[in-house]
Amino acid sequence: MLRVRPSAYPGTSKKRCVDRSTCAGFTLIEVLVALAVVAASLTAIGSLVSVSMRGTQSIERRVAFRETLRAIATLLPDRRILTPGSATGTTSGYGWRRDVAPYVSPLVDPQAPTPWQPEALELTVRSPSGQILRIDTIRLRRRLN
Repeated sequence: MLRVRPSAYPGTSKKRCVDRSTCAGFTLIEVLVALAVVAASLTAIGSLVSVSMRGTQSIERRVAFRETLRAIATLLPDRRILTPGSATGTTSGYGWRRDVAPYVSPLVDPQAPTPWQPEALELTVRSPSGQILRIDTIRLRRRLN
């Protein structure tokens, strides 16, 4: 049987155990509170790891997408060979389309006696997930006289 004696502090109702071996340990409430704190901490850490992993994957996909676009732009034919019109293809699972047309602008006189003719080049790349990235640029091509 557990023997208790009144507290050494007058005016308090707490009682202390005389025999420490029979009173040692935690109460059920203390254990449940500790488990709740551990569970909340693990949940917070798990959600942070999940958000970090999604962000990293998104950045990796975006970098791969831009690297593919740059690789396709690098593989464009030389300006002497690049002719007006459209071309399509697939590279590493990324679909692309190249459109070349004469550059039209009120600031450019197509009849000016220059050796160069500006051409508008539009390169559109679609990722396997459906995202689209487009480059619009102008290339100069030697006029055919």
